[in-house]
Amino acid sequence: MVQSRTHTCGQLRINNVGETVTITGWYDNMRKVSKNLGFLILRDFYGVTQVVVETEEMMAKLLGVNNESTLSITGTVRERSSKNMQLPTGEIEVVPEEIVVLGRCIYNELPFEVNRSREADEAVRLKYRYLDLRNPAVKDKIVLRSKIVAEIRQRMTAHDFLEITTPILTCSSPEGARDYLVPSRNHPGKFYALPQAPQQFKQLLMTSGFDRYFQIAPCFRDEDARADRSPGEFYQLDMEMAFATQEDVFGVIEEVLPPVFAKYGKYQTASKTPFERISYNDAMEKYGTDKPDLRIDLLVQDATDCMDGCGFAPFEGAVVKAIVVDGFTATRKVIDKICLDVEVQSGKKVYWFKVDEKGELTGGIAKFLQDRKEQVVSALGLKNGDFVGVSAGKKAEAQKTAGVLRRLLGNASEKHMKKECYEFCWIVDFPMYEIGEESGELEFCHNPFSMPQGGMDALLNKNPLDIYAYQYDLVCNGVELSSGAVRNHDPEIMVKAFQLVGLDEEDVKAKFPAMYNAFCYGAPPHAGIAPGVDRMVMLIAGEESIREIIPFPMNKTAQDVMMGAPSEVDERQLRDVHIKIDLPKEDE
Repeated sequence: MVQSRTHTCGQLRINNVGETVTITGWYDNMRKVSKNLGFLILRDFYGVTQVVVETEEMMAKLLGVNNESTLSITGTVRERSSKNMQLPTGEIEVVPEEIVVLGRCIYNELPFEVNRSREADEAVRLKYRYLDLRNPAVKDKIVLRSKIVAEIRQRMTAHDFLEITTPILTCSSPEGARDYLVPSRNHPGKFYALPQAPQQFKQLLMTSGFDRYFQIAPCFRDEDARADRSPGEFYQLDMEMAFATQEDVFGVIEEVLPPVFAKYGKYQTASKTPFERISYNDAMEKYGTDKPDLRIDLLVQDATDCMDGCGFAPFEGAVVKAIVVDGFTATRKVIDKICLDVEVQSGKKVYWFKVDEKGELTGGIAKFLQDRKEQVVSALGLKNGDFVGVSAGKKAEAQKTAGVLRRLLGNASEKHMKKECYEFCWIVDFPMYEIGEESGELEFCHNPFSMPQGGMDALLNKNPLDIYAYQYDLVCNGVELSSGAVRNHDPEIMVKAFQLVGLDEEDVKAKFPAMYNAFCYGAPPHAGIAPGVDRMVMLIAGEESIREIIPFPMNKTAQDVMMGAPSEVDERQLRDVHIKIDLPKEDE
């Protein structure tokens, strides 16, 4: 059957009155008034149109037809007597002369009402995602995503970047997360890996003589889900520039992204360019995180000296951080809830006290501070009515706990949170190395391919923990949009950088043969960045969960419940790729 339509369900207007038209779409609902009168709503991708069924013959065509069946309706357009100016098609209706069922929905009951699918349980929504996506409110987020990606492509091309696709099947590379491995049929016992990022390939493009590269790149990481991270796969605006510095990258991003946020964003205001730049150390000291939400005007203060020796056990020998909130009138119940949420999110307890209207310290840990009240008030700049939240522990622990507390206090205080805006900043000067929490040994702090500040001299003569890298993060509203760096393009500096973490020259050659060899043939200085597309769209749309802006997302445990992935495969398929399954027995 060849089916066509003359108009979409969002197209007809008052000037179409009198025309004979054919519209197609989903049977959204019908208000049946009598056996020969009903008001049917037909919905397609573009909108809805009211169809007025006025004869028993036409009503019989719909007998036994369930909601969400697809229909073709041919009829005459007429002016509505009772107009709905909230709809683009609200001035007209179609009187049918022919109704054809194109695709029958065989179920009397749906898993959820399509137009209210966002109220359904997420697991049910993901299982029936094709129904969920029929909801205009859900569909519009995917349409928005398409428009944003198209806009980004246009703007990158306008800045003379070439879109180049890089391989999906490649080798395993240490990018900081677990690889997805693909067994090789033709090379028994060997595996491909899905790329965690096109890092090496884009650097190789720079050594190949390409000046500006980008792609909307799929990336694959076997990691757990979060509200702002989808497990399994995600997309990023991957870019790299030859003969470029950190400033060149900042300049491009500050020209490309703000107009996209301004054009499509839910909020009307955003940071002016150039974006504020905050060193990693300052970010941890002032905000307790390397992805600060600058919509919150609260700052973390050091309270170690003024609270040292106060007799409160958690403060003994600890770094103490404090956040002062003026005008915070929350109830004890709200305060306890915030403290509990901080402990859940950070794994560490927080404490508090207040300054009452008489200037006395009250509540929480106030009794431990009475003998040093003036010192505490002076050190923290306290005034009557202030609330003080406190964290303690090793320096990094106290900072990170204070960062979680700052965010929750900001969200709970309208006075200190500008919600409807986009606040961008650059976090710069990341440490090149750190001591691994699990290994206790020296490790790369971020990207191992970054250029150390000071080059070879710094690697030879400085304490590794005092070396900073030309690494930077772009942060918006407390969400890390991307990481980037000026790359280490010198093979001698590259080898030395890896030697500090226990890998010698032969290890580097073995792990990164293409990149090492390419650098030996004369590589240009180059730099790049890769803002996450999913996170950008989530922020622009004002959504809390990244799954709302992904067409077919996995659930929190990296399962596609709609398709049934991951799934078992048959023995023949396993033999083809030389794999034998050896699962532990249930009683082990």
